[in-house]
Amino acid sequence: MNRVFNFSAGPATLPLEVLEAAQADMIDYKGAGMSVMEMSHRGKDYPVIHDRAIADFKELTGIGDDYDVLFIQGGGSMQFAMIPMNFLGAGMSADYTNQGTWSGKALKEARKVAALRGATANEVANCAKDIPTRMPTQDELKWNEGAAYAHICTNETISGAQFKTIPAALPGVPLIGDMSSDILSCERDYTKFDMFYAGAQKNLGPAGMAVVAIKKELVAKGNEQIPVMLQYRTHADNNSMFNTPPTYSIYIFGLVMQWIKKMGKENLFKLNIEKAKKIYDVIDSSEFWRGTAKKEFRSDMNITFRLATEELEKKFLDEAKALGMSSLKGHRSVGGIRATVYNAFPMEGVDALVKFMKEFEARNG
Repeated sequence: MNRVFNFSAGPATLPLEVLEAAQADMIDYKGAGMSVMEMSHRGKDYPVIHDRAIADFKELTGIGDDYDVLFIQGGGSMQFAMIPMNFLGAGMSADYTNQGTWSGKALKEARKVAALRGATANEVANCAKDIPTRMPTQDELKWNEGAAYAHICTNETISGAQFKTIPAALPGVPLIGDMSSDILSCERDYTKFDMFYAGAQKNLGPAGMAVVAIKKELVAKGNEQIPVMLQYRTHADNNSMFNTPPTYSIYIFGLVMQWIKKMGKENLFKLNIEKAKKIYDVIDSSEFWRGTAKKEFRSDMNITFRLATEELEKKFLDEAKALGMSSLKGHRSVGGIRATVYNAFPMEGVDALVKFMKEFEARNG
């Protein structure tokens, strides 16, 4: 086996233990005589997998029976449209923070829906173009009374900025969070959210779906006039099995939940802090490296930095790849270097990167 250290921001590294468990079950899942990929979601074996995955996720996030957990195809980007389609009606308004690519895309989708309905999608803070990158502070947020909901993105994968504290919305306004790239990576009070969601392919499992946790009372407010598959009510009423769900992705998601429980989420959160700190310590050690996010907003998941020239960055990336460190190139929209160290990324990979960074600086500084 010759696995690289995969620094990709998504699809991302999965726990080796999870991959090995899936490999062992690939042909014959626990005596069922077939793979999970071949199982009917209406049969006796698959619903057990499905329901355990939901129960484990609820346990890890600390949410109760007042929330539904839904598996919806289309990833996080589908949620950008589904949210306003369900909750932003004629004459209503919704609030959005805009601090990077993904929050900006969510706002853009909301404004499309708002334009069709005579509604408004408000930009309550905008620091998307700030360099170094950051998140808005609580006193910058110009929330609106009576908004249908307030939407934030807790971690921007491209800019490498993260909310360290969840901002409070106005009383009575449901708070919705895109947590695609930092869900279950650090201590959060998930009950502050009326809805939170995450594309699975970063910290939760393989690509192909979003995991959505939503309060039942918010589900009930959804628009019943939109297509049935775009209503949260449809998925909630049918335990995400109105149509054939992405069964194999849910199976792997369930294995990841079991892996986190076995590790202990407090231990995982501590490890994530340690992984990020090792890399940031090198970045801060000299002017050879330039971190691109403000220190107080630096992401523990997506560590972004630059070198003096693009030519030097290319040399860094080429040499790192030759040493088995893959996908360190920054997003095409911003360039630079991005080391993504999600939950499943091993400390050994961080140590290898840190060692290489020090050696590279010594040879090129």
